[in-house]
Amino acid sequence: MNAATERSTAELMLTLGFQAKQASAHAAKASAATKNKALRVLARLLREQVGPLQTDNARDLDRARANGLAEPMVDRLKLTPKVLETCAQGCEQLAAMPDIIGEMVGMKQVPSGIRVGQMRVPIGVFGMVFESRPNVTIEAASLAIKSGNACILRGGSEAIESNKALARLVRLALAEAGLPEDTVQLVPTTDRAAVGHLITMPQFVDVIIPRGGKGLIERISAEAKVPVIKHLDGNCHTYVDDPCDVELAVKVTDNAKTQKYSPCNATESLLVARGVAADFLPRIGAVFATKGVEMRGCPESLRLLATVAPAALLKAATEADWSEEYLGPIISVKVVDGVDEAIAHINRYSSHHTEAILTNDHRHAQRFLREVDSASVMVNASTRFADGFEYGLGAEIGISTDKFHARGPVGVEGLTSLKYIVLGEGEVRG
Repeated sequence: MNAATERSTAELMLTLGFQAKQASAHAAKASAATKNKALRVLARLLREQVGPLQTDNARDLDRARANGLAEPMVDRLKLTPKVLETCAQGCEQLAAMPDIIGEMVGMKQVPSGIRVGQMRVPIGVFGMVFESRPNVTIEAASLAIKSGNACILRGGSEAIESNKALARLVRLALAEAGLPEDTVQLVPTTDRAAVGHLITMPQFVDVIIPRGGKGLIERISAEAKVPVIKHLDGNCHTYVDDPCDVELAVKVTDNAKTQKYSPCNATESLLVARGVAADFLPRIGAVFATKGVEMRGCPESLRLLATVAPAALLKAATEADWSEEYLGPIISVKVVDGVDEAIAHINRYSSHHTEAILTNDHRHAQRFLREVDSASVMVNASTRFADGFEYGLGAEIGISTDKFHARGPVGVEGLTSLKYIVLGEGEVRG
């Protein structure tokens, strides 16, 4: 990159930062009615513009395939009518939710006579760097609007046309509702240097949220000069317990792995209690074999899977497989003694994203919920539910595996902070 290009990128990012800071002051004091109007207008525009949006999206898809992008990654780029309808419903779900900005909690009177509590307030400006999925533009924008924040979005170059088209609709919705259009800004360049500037502008940006591959998130975590809300990867586990409803376990495990391979909440590791392995593994193995899922297993699991699956789909698991996020039709499989070994294995190898136990034993379920150290822990449900929309948050800005501030799917509340407020009647400190 030449000096002139670097200078122009730096100037662009400073301009976006300044505009976001200005807009955030207006967004923070906007009424609930104004914010909800913007969200409902955006939902309407998304439904009205399905055709034009798919035309822009097709340009990204054609370029991605021409560049040899793997099909699971191409799948992430698609703006299907179903994806757009989910975005629209997310906006409406957010609009229907109570406005938590300005909410006062924990008010109590202390011996001095003053009353002390906390008020929920917007964070200010968040920057978001994301790859592939253009629908993230709408998720981030809608959450920024509802939470009274401004945001600067930098999507991946592979989805630039889709992101620009969606960002235009967001700005139209903001303007129609009477909010500053700069409340949501998309970085218009694919220049990678823009990310470096965005994550090092603490004078404008209050938090960075990376959403993408492990390499992107590691880079941002290492280089950012503002706080980062992140998860590095999604090595999610499903554990089939003894006792369990085997029919239920086959249905849920199949969904957790194959409903969609590319999301971070798809199950990548399957643990099976020895007591049900002989019954369960041939049944799930047959399902996986039909769908072309490669199974990388321990010796005991491979012996059982070999009765139903072709040798081409069976491989001996290596130590690395227990930690792997495949994002494709591959799953690691291990037979364990029971719930103790399952919990120990998960806490050692998991990325602390989402884990599920399929069981008929209430005590095992409660132990799993308490002892598994992950952002989402489930009983008798597919890991694919680990999602802000499915959790009733309207949308999510990402899924955090950090343990401070926000953990799990980050919705409106995760984009706010608390400040102490004090109410007095002339008290002075003695």
